[in-house]
Amino acid sequence: MRISRAIILFAAVIATLSACSSGDEKTDNAAKPSSQAPSPSAAPSSSPAPTGGAGAKEPCALLPAEAVGKAVSLQGVTSAPGPVQDNAANGGKAKSCVYSAAGKQIGALAVTRFEGNKIKPAEMVAALKKAKQNAKDVAGVGDGAIYYTDENKTATLAAAELVGNVPVLVNYTGPAKMTQDMMVPLVKTAVDAN
Repeated sequence: MRISRAIILFAAVIATLSACSSGDEKTDNAAKPSSQAPSPSAAPSSSPAPTGGAGAKEPCALLPAEAVGKAVSLQGVTSAPGPVQDNAANGGKAKSCVYSAAGKQIGALAVTRFEGNKIKPAEMVAALKKAKQNAKDVAGVGDGAIYYTDENKTATLAAAELVGNVPVLVNYTGPAKMTQDMMVPLVKTAVDAN
């Protein structure tokens, strides 16, 4: 369940940072989950979720479970839709996909679209770097990307890009033992498919 909490925390950080970068000083409007991750007893599927409107694909359709399995050297990795986060204050709408193996969560992909918010990818990356002191720049993924580990013993690689003039943040969060090199192909696959 650490991965699910990391997704929710990450979405709250993005909501707060996006509000700050757009000039909104309120930070108490951080996104609240409108749904929870599936319970461990839920039977996840590795089939992609249906795509959404306006060119927005579901996270499970952007990153196949097989790619995650290859990155972490595990077979039988499955995926299932995870928590949804919406924040009316900054237009952030986050969807996620949770990856599991042997009944345990091994990571999650979150895609946050900022409809109606003209935040630039460089501003998203700069805000994250400011919030995450150990963040390192990652070249070649999206319009800008960073990798960091946090106190929840998780690692995250986040990439920002514009998709149809909509700012989008794509991040993969997994256990701290996942290195930047392991995560780059996962986030790059999702960014390229977006």
